[in-house]
Amino acid sequence: MEKIRCCVIDDEPLAAQLINSYIDRTPFLQNAGSFSSAQEAVKSVIGGEVDLVFLDINMPQLNGLEFAGIIPPTTRIVFTTAYDNYALESFKVNALDYLLKPISYEEFRRAAVRALQAGAGRSQTAPQKPADDVIIVKSEYKLIQIRVDDILYVEGLKDYVKICTADSTIMTLMNVKALEHALPADRFMRVHRSYIVNKQRITVIERNRIVFGNVSIPVSDTYRQSFSEYVSAHLVGAVPAGD
Repeated sequence: MEKIRCCVIDDEPLAAQLINSYIDRTPFLQNAGSFSSAQEAVKSVIGGEVDLVFLDINMPQLNGLEFAGIIPPTTRIVFTTAYDNYALESFKVNALDYLLKPISYEEFRRAAVRALQAGAGRSQTAPQKPADDVIIVKSEYKLIQIRVDDILYVEGLKDYVKICTADSTIMTLMNVKALEHALPADRFMRVHRSYIVNKQRITVIERNRIVFGNVSIPVSDTYRQSFSEYVSAHLVGAVPAGD
């Protein structure tokens, strides 16, 4: 039997740990990851890497119902929550089941069997990956999709993060570390406690600062060695006279 790839999205560590243990006990499920926020899970879920999501509803920044609205229609959803007042809304977004915490293994297994019977799995038509790598963040009351290649840099501002592209600035309620995990590690580099830069969009480095227009981003001592290694690896030496 081909296993159903599933993930857990829950900001409560103990609740997430319990659901993960249930997945490991269930022979026809394959654990494809555990995330503490919907933002962290966007790449895996939107990219079609999972067939079934065990999704908490009450989470900061981007809640489960909002996230369910952007999940591919072929990806099944089982809500896991401590509140019973979201049941009607959950079925409006096509949830397969709605489990109230604390969740017993029997309740969990029944929901998993429903997913199996509903045909969740790779035998179904797989969701198409987006043409471009994107992240989706919540800004005020809107969900905004951003192409990661368009991002110049990210700046942490206490409880908010400022995402700067060539054309716009988006403010979102999250921390820099959460966004760092969501961005491709091969294209983005942390250079300061408060800054992440898109390596492919760097054009000017001056006095150990990365310059984007009128903005100069410092490289702190903590990240100086890794940044220097990156620069050295891409530095083209001066051409000797006469060549």
